[in-house]
Amino acid sequence: MACDMWQQFLHLIHEECGSRVVETWFKAITLHSWDAAAKTIFLEAPNAFVRDWVIKHYLPLIQVHMGRLLHVEMPRISFLELAQSTTNMPVAQLTDMTTKIVPARVVPAGTRSDKTPVIRRSTVDRSYQVNSQYVFETFVVGPSNSLAYAAAHAVTERPGILYNPLFIYGDSGLGKTHLLHAIGNGIKANNKDAVVLYQTADRFVTEFINAIRFNKVHKFKEKYQRIDILLIDDIQFISNKEQTQEAFFHIFNSLYEAHKQLVFSSDTFPQDMRGVAERLQSRLASGLVTDIHLPSFETKIAIIKKKAVAHGQEFSDDVAHYIALQVVSNVRELEGMLVRVMAFASLTQQKISLELAQKVLHRVTSVVKPTRVHNELDSVVRVVAAHYLCTPDDLYAKSRNQGYVQARHVAMFLIKHLTGKSLRAIGDFLGGRDHSTVVHGVEKVAHEMAAHHSFRMRIEQLEREIRSSGIGTG
Repeated sequence: MACDMWQQFLHLIHEECGSRVVETWFKAITLHSWDAAAKTIFLEAPNAFVRDWVIKHYLPLIQVHMGRLLHVEMPRISFLELAQSTTNMPVAQLTDMTTKIVPARVVPAGTRSDKTPVIRRSTVDRSYQVNSQYVFETFVVGPSNSLAYAAAHAVTERPGILYNPLFIYGDSGLGKTHLLHAIGNGIKANNKDAVVLYQTADRFVTEFINAIRFNKVHKFKEKYQRIDILLIDDIQFISNKEQTQEAFFHIFNSLYEAHKQLVFSSDTFPQDMRGVAERLQSRLASGLVTDIHLPSFETKIAIIKKKAVAHGQEFSDDVAHYIALQVVSNVRELEGMLVRVMAFASLTQQKISLELAQKVLHRVTSVVKPTRVHNELDSVVRVVAAHYLCTPDDLYAKSRNQGYVQARHVAMFLIKHLTGKSLRAIGDFLGGRDHSTVVHGVEKVAHEMAAHHSFRMRIEQLEREIRSSGIGTG
């Protein structure tokens, strides 16, 4: 009954917020029980990150819609401790304007047999291809990748149970491969007998073709059936390969039914993968789908400093800021710039300085041209205005035309995301608007991006267009 009611709730949330919110957040939540006497709904979240995000952003929706289904006005919401917890510390008490999140009772470990990890000892020969250098400790977390990081980390704690499958998508060079390897390393650290296989999709295709050529398809299938954790990078490369997809479909089903953990990365959303059978798309999207996008200016600086420390170097703030301001489309390029600067300094026996970084990077990259701040911001506005078929003056003006308002909000979001300018500076630039107006605009766009995949793709396309012209690279 609880399962049926939660499915009804998910349907209501899907109608109101869209599939992205349901797939990313609410499918990770489980309805545990309903205490009619206390008018309290008990929910389970896979980790504190998901729990806190849902409480902060979607608590009123849970109360309203679950209240309607239960015929109770504004029921209380309580999140249970994670089932695998070994402590008796209750969930922290949280409050908001309308309700109180009461401390939840602890679910004793091991009381739910259906939630027990199924990794077992294996005597098969391991093809352990996970890169030991890619671990969670070296992954820099920021707003652009925090959910993907939290989900990946949660998978290592309860493989085969939480977020199975886990699907991470985003442009090349943003950290998807790092997270896949980190999952493998994390699970191996917790269970040295786990059979973990990291595989690229093109290597999977080649392996399958060779199995057909040499009449060894049965061995190919046996190999994958013995795996506990399957990590496949760039899964989009099985597109338009019908026989490979058929073999992968059966491998997926076999491992999933055995509660083995499946993790995939791709450069696109599962339902947008052309040349992939619909039944396979639905399976890839059946767990948690989360994305990674371009890091903020602050995250870039954190990445630079962390990578420098890992190489035994220490950069001053002005050097880190300069490198972060270069026109880069991904973290991999950022790391390449960092290596160039360190290598040049080492080979010429010079100290790393701002002047040295400028000298090195001017030769190999398109450096942001010196320009007045308002020219840079004005260029962002021009790109957005052209997309919304209006003029920059329409965005600077006080007009409340709905089309202009959305375009103005998008401009606020992109200026903040790409340049890191203060909210006050953005408001002053866009017609002298106050701080709260900019906050509202930025949050509204962020919410729309989370709720509607097509809108997010539109914003990301605008961002790529802006970056390609060398504007606002923070």
